[in-house]
Amino acid sequence: MLMLKKLLLALCLGGSACAAAAVEVAAAPAAVTPAVTRMVRQAIASLSSKAEVDSIEPAQLPGFYQVIASGQLLYISADGKYLLHGDLLDLGRKQNLSDAAWASYRKVELAKVPAAERIVYAPAHPKYTVTVFTDVNCGFCRALHEHMAAFNRAGIAVEYLAWPREGVTTTAGRPTPTYTEMVSVWCAADRRAAFEQATAGHAPKPATCVNPVKHEFDLGLKLGVTGTPTIFAADGRSLGSYMTPEQLLQALQKGS
Repeated sequence: MLMLKKLLLALCLGGSACAAAAVEVAAAPAAVTPAVTRMVRQAIASLSSKAEVDSIEPAQLPGFYQVIASGQLLYISADGKYLLHGDLLDLGRKQNLSDAAWASYRKVELAKVPAAERIVYAPAHPKYTVTVFTDVNCGFCRALHEHMAAFNRAGIAVEYLAWPREGVTTTAGRPTPTYTEMVSVWCAADRRAAFEQATAGHAPKPATCVNPVKHEFDLGLKLGVTGTPTIFAADGRSLGSYMTPEQLLQALQKGS
């Protein structure tokens, strides 16, 4: 995850092909075959043995595959010799193809999270729904939650997923304090009441159960989450971090 990002940054700073360059490549690559999958995994492993490849598709950039690995979107040439890390722009349509690819991937992955594993605040007939990766001890997350009544009045449903910023375990291998607290929230008999208590700065009653907190944290890493709150629209677009009800509504209306 972070290791891959650091390696990619080091490559860019070292003058590798992370910016636009004239590279002679073949036509658009064929479908993703087992051989292509092996090639991509080997290319990614050459950067980081810990990186996980989550998605491989033919890219709209001729001769390249679009790859999502450990929260990074990359482009790898069909022969495995070149890697591009950055936004792919369609100049004719004035469209960021990388943003569109991320949105499509996030929409599919977020749809796999059952409603029962979320903490939901929704009006009777929502016009919009957003998914928010949150941390109960994050100041901006708490400030965002203070607007909940206004979000709902604006027709916005907010669905929380757990993302403890400290991570799941400490360097000593023990659960982090925030992870433990968020497990208690997600395992509470009244999850929303426990969440309200935690965001108000009061530790919830300790509780354990089979819970989705680690899965949701790992999902956030796959989707490129690096901090909280992180807000995604229903179509998978990244809307940013803390927003007022007016700002969030405007961002949602802009994409509709």
